[in-house]
Amino acid sequence: MSSRTSSRTSRSASSGSSRGTRSGAGRSVHRAARVGVAVAALVGAYATTAAGAATAAPAPAPVPTVAEKPLSGGLVDAMSRDLGLTPAQAERRLAAETAAAAVEGKAKRVAGSAYGGSWFDSGSGKLTVAVTDGGKAAAIRAAGAEVRVVRHSEKRLDSAKAAIDGLTAPGGVSSWHVDPKANSVVVNVVTARKTDNDVRAFVRKAGAVGPVLVREVAQAPQTFAAGTVGGDPYYTGNVRCSIGFSVHGGFVTAGHCGRAGQQVRGWDNSYIGNFQGSSFPGDDYAWVNVGSGWWTVPVVLGWGTVPDQLVRGSNEAPIGASICRSGSTTRWHCGRVLAKNETVNYSQGAVHQMTKTSVCAQGGDSGGSFISGDQAQGVTSGGWGNCTSGGETWYQPINEILGRYGLRLHTA
Repeated sequence: MSSRTSSRTSRSASSGSSRGTRSGAGRSVHRAARVGVAVAALVGAYATTAAGAATAAPAPAPVPTVAEKPLSGGLVDAMSRDLGLTPAQAERRLAAETAAAAVEGKAKRVAGSAYGGSWFDSGSGKLTVAVTDGGKAAAIRAAGAEVRVVRHSEKRLDSAKAAIDGLTAPGGVSSWHVDPKANSVVVNVVTARKTDNDVRAFVRKAGAVGPVLVREVAQAPQTFAAGTVGGDPYYTGNVRCSIGFSVHGGFVTAGHCGRAGQQVRGWDNSYIGNFQGSSFPGDDYAWVNVGSGWWTVPVVLGWGTVPDQLVRGSNEAPIGASICRSGSTTRWHCGRVLAKNETVNYSQGAVHQMTKTSVCAQGGDSGGSFISGDQAQGVTSGGWGNCTSGGETWYQPINEILGRYGLRLHTA
């Protein structure tokens, strides 16, 4: 998904939002974005690039840590608008989600093989951990989580989902994922096609390999790349997409936006770099090296809706947590994490290990940033619906991308 239509007015760097002129090239290629202090940031739905960074050797993905610095301004306002919270409620929720993310890893270690998954409850502000062994409950509660005893472990559910991944899904099957709260593999089918013979056959085969729960959805998913229509993101061929996150040496984005070796151009049609790696379908991730006067910064654009957001790490938000998305078509929107490890059945083929959200998106937003607080979560892949009537959107988790290509997230 991508596209942004904003005025390209030049302002001084000290004003907090300006475009400079590329030295020796006479072309405007960057702007400085102020987030508390002036931070250089690219004016696209993507994180900016760095001069000379294209030659930097990729570094191993870091172990995420919980950020203790205050969040960038404007995030609470955006959550209040999209999630129907008061500012005080949004602040309390962010604090509770940060605590839940820290508890999740602890509780998983305590549960061991009895672990059945976990989810954040916005009502109680607590993380709930499912376990198959009630004897683990006291230790998990001591770690700070609620407990639910279930029949199936996460390992059992993941095994069933992996078997379903091996089936060929018809177009009437939207996606499938492990739902820890339901303690089942949820298979989503398009309502209008639920009685199709091939859909019913797929559901029968899925049910034969493990616990399956069928749910209905309104539409089938699609990717959110778009033809070139002007705006301020990046372009490859006639496709416009959005940058996800800056990494040292380039940026990450969606794999369906381009293939390895393809050239990438910026908002002003100047050369940025090339796709160094890309995978789609199966996965939906890619990374682009940068140079030629572009550089990287740890910023996600707020598009004037909120101030630009600093990126301070990549701690994974739990199911149920709030999350926001930045893209060059629909700019800044927030919602909740609905599911993890979901297989999405696009017309081009299935994509695995995706995270589903209630955030809306549209064509041209593909590749854009999903962020929870100041923690990078992933890059926009696709979904259904739009930002007028609503819908759902999936993202490819950031830590998988960093690990796949040996990249290091650029953080503040």
